[in-house]
Amino acid sequence: MPKRIALIGSSGGNLYNLGGKDPVNLIDEILKQADAAGVEVASVLFIGAKASMDQAGPDTPAALYVLEDGQPKVSFNGTLSQVNEKARELDAEIARSIESGQIDGLFLVSSDPDGVNKESIRAAARRKLVVVGTGGTSMAKAQSLGLTVISVSGTTGTTNRTRAIAGMSAMAKHWGLKYRPAIGKTQAGSPTSQGSPWQRVNFRGIMMASLPGFIAMALTLAIGKIPGLKIFGTIFDTMIAALPVIVAAVAAKQVSGLDEVAIVAGVVAGTLSTKGGIIGGIIGGVLAGLLVPYLLSLCFNWRFPATTANIVAGGLSGLGSGLLVYFLIAPVALWAGNGIRTLISTLVGINAIAAGAVAGFLIWPAIIGGVYHAAILPIVLLEMEKTGNSFLGAIDMTGLVMVSAGITLANIIYPRTRDEATVAAPGFMVNVGFGTFVEAAYPFMFSDRLVFGGALLSAALAGAFVGAFNVRGTAYVPSVVAPAMSNNPLGFLVSMAVAMGAAFFFTLIANKRARSRSNQS
Repeated sequence: MPKRIALIGSSGGNLYNLGGKDPVNLIDEILKQADAAGVEVASVLFIGAKASMDQAGPDTPAALYVLEDGQPKVSFNGTLSQVNEKARELDAEIARSIESGQIDGLFLVSSDPDGVNKESIRAAARRKLVVVGTGGTSMAKAQSLGLTVISVSGTTGTTNRTRAIAGMSAMAKHWGLKYRPAIGKTQAGSPTSQGSPWQRVNFRGIMMASLPGFIAMALTLAIGKIPGLKIFGTIFDTMIAALPVIVAAVAAKQVSGLDEVAIVAGVVAGTLSTKGGIIGGIIGGVLAGLLVPYLLSLCFNWRFPATTANIVAGGLSGLGSGLLVYFLIAPVALWAGNGIRTLISTLVGINAIAAGAVAGFLIWPAIIGGVYHAAILPIVLLEMEKTGNSFLGAIDMTGLVMVSAGITLANIIYPRTRDEATVAAPGFMVNVGFGTFVEAAYPFMFSDRLVFGGALLSAALAGAFVGAFNVRGTAYVPSVVAPAMSNNPLGFLVSMAVAMGAAFFFTLIANKRARSRSNQS
């Protein structure tokens, strides 16, 4: 008998801009990868909203997706509150299937462990099912409920396909199954099957998907500081010049919904948009992404051969949009990018310590409220465009990543309960080892006001040190590497240590207080 899993979740918050807004494609990718691993997807319960869950309300239009005849189908349309009610009924059915032993694992995608998906997730915890998934906040909550989570995939810089591959690889390895990722079109066809190109224009989604290119650039900067490797200084300059090409290719692919032909158009447009910086590259890529499907459709209507249609669509889309940026838009785009960087430098120049403390204090409310991915991360990348590191990037690493590491470390060493140490350990390792998954601290922050307040104060204190040392850095890299990628390695190291130490201290005090109260009762 093949292993059977259930796919449970929603279009998500940040996930919405990185594939969640196309539920059919998201579900299809998981179905395809599961089939490649010989795993059966027995049930699907997926809520697709018409807006990010960070902004969605009870009246937001939504749809409930289920599995019918092996294909994702919409079983109910309505407002988000109405869809949630229907979903709770189906979630109870999945929970009964889990209790009866018909389900072996869960694939969670921005699920709701405390609401819509409460029954199935708690049933999975009782049955000790293996779980993989994505969604920082939801996966942190799922872990705190005792689920056996074997893989957590972030959203920043990933796609529906890579997340599906990551989750299924973990399941196949856990169950000893042979698995080779399936690469190609989804079961529903091309990713172009949902929505118009205009609906897929999303600037923050483009910036976030381009993040690996910025990290690669920052790594060349760090390597260039090693004695005898000054040649990497030239490579660093080359990488900076290539950033508009990277964002243009990503923009063209995302907006068009196509693959290779859109990437080629984006590369051509980005090459001609370099004088406009990354803003110019994004504009060129978006224009190319809008033109590619139009020209492709036009060529097919004129009965051009497929090869010719691809050449015309990819080449002319990239060339036309790139030339428009080159001659008209580049100066304005460059001015806008420089203006944002100048504004940050001016604020830091007025009072660096105060600017750092305020930024550190506000960064946790920003990420909890969904503002981080919408505003802060794009600004970080704009800062990195010129120097390879960023003031807000340093605040990110110290105020978020290291504070989360300090909170989880305290819960490993001196937890309120033994179970919390098990929940905290993976989060600590990911934060320190990869510079991400700050949501691992959520279960502890939301359950104790002292821990939450300590996180805010620790981040503010770390931000003040960042300002005092005039540090520029980045997150999304291992903590041991981050100082080398900054403009002030010692100052960054001290700021990181202060953040982690302060968060550890506050959490330790909170846990001791909680244990004392528990013993007294």
